[in-house]
Amino acid sequence: MSENNGSVFTNEYADLTKSLNTMSLVIYCLTFVLGVLGNGVVIWVTGFKMKKTVNTVWFLNLAIADFLFTAFLPLTVVKMALNYHWPFGKFMCKLSITMNLLNIFASVYILMVISVDRCVSVVWPVWAQNHRSVRKASCVSLGVWVLALILSTPYFVFRDTGPSRVDNKIMICYYKFALPDDYVKESVNQLRLLRHQAMTLTRFLLGFVVPFTVIVSCYAAIIHRLRRNRTLASKSSRPFKIIAAVITTFFLCWAPYHIIGLIELVNHMAIHSSEILDQVYTIGVPIATNLAILNSCLNPLLMCSWAKILKIGSVNPSWLYWRLPSPSRRTFLELTVTHSQGTRREMSK
Repeated sequence: MSENNGSVFTNEYADLTKSLNTMSLVIYCLTFVLGVLGNGVVIWVTGFKMKKTVNTVWFLNLAIADFLFTAFLPLTVVKMALNYHWPFGKFMCKLSITMNLLNIFASVYILMVISVDRCVSVVWPVWAQNHRSVRKASCVSLGVWVLALILSTPYFVFRDTGPSRVDNKIMICYYKFALPDDYVKESVNQLRLLRHQAMTLTRFLLGFVVPFTVIVSCYAAIIHRLRRNRTLASKSSRPFKIIAAVITTFFLCWAPYHIIGLIELVNHMAIHSSEILDQVYTIGVPIATNLAILNSCLNPLLMCSWAKILKIGSVNPSWLYWRLPSPSRRTFLELTVTHSQGTRREMSK
């Protein structure tokens, strides 16, 4: 490639990057408005207006995770509007990225828990009828938040602020994987690369591969169970469409984000960085990030759709009674009565 052609390509590349950044600003602003309003409504309805059930506990926690994430988006909007200058100080730099990762881990794990709960309710309805409770759902949700906080803590530790290499007047918020400033030492460089690799792979495996595998497996089991029951399968094809929407949305929103992270890691660990990977990363980051951010707006819509499929996944005692073998019906009635009595005692406390 000649020098002239390279200059032309660079200008075109810069224009594309500028356009993508402008698009990101628009999407960030829309996500902030829609995400705060949408998730705020879900929090208000599930937390204060609806009767507390296992399903409302799941939706409330998912909405809280997305609400916290969208509430911090104005900081990123200001940063992008100021040409990536970070005016909010080191603590807010650390807190902002921590809230982002907290949302990633909390939301995907709550989605995973919802999928497991739906699967159990459909495949093992008798067990679900006697073991699902609001208290257990609240404990599981608390465990999800604790796990998400643990996984996002390293991002608080290794986030820092400093002057840009291009312009000393611009303060940037960036990852500093090696705490010592001397990056020339081989031991420090190895430690930095090791931490970068560990955090990226952990985010990819625990933030995407594991939840996505569990979600797909659960909905595959649900589909298999619904197809075996002609009465449920013949009612409507809507449950299958909603399941497909859930899986597709999860994959499209999060797969590009994690793939771009892996591309950055591979290019960063190479002895000589690849110009092609640099270009893919630069162009891919705003696109992948926008898709991940949009997930916070799509979750409330999916929750509304889920509210309809929950009727199919929920346990109807009369429906279940007539589909059990005759010897099992008396046992089921005894278990149902015992469960109802226990529920009333718990509500009266």
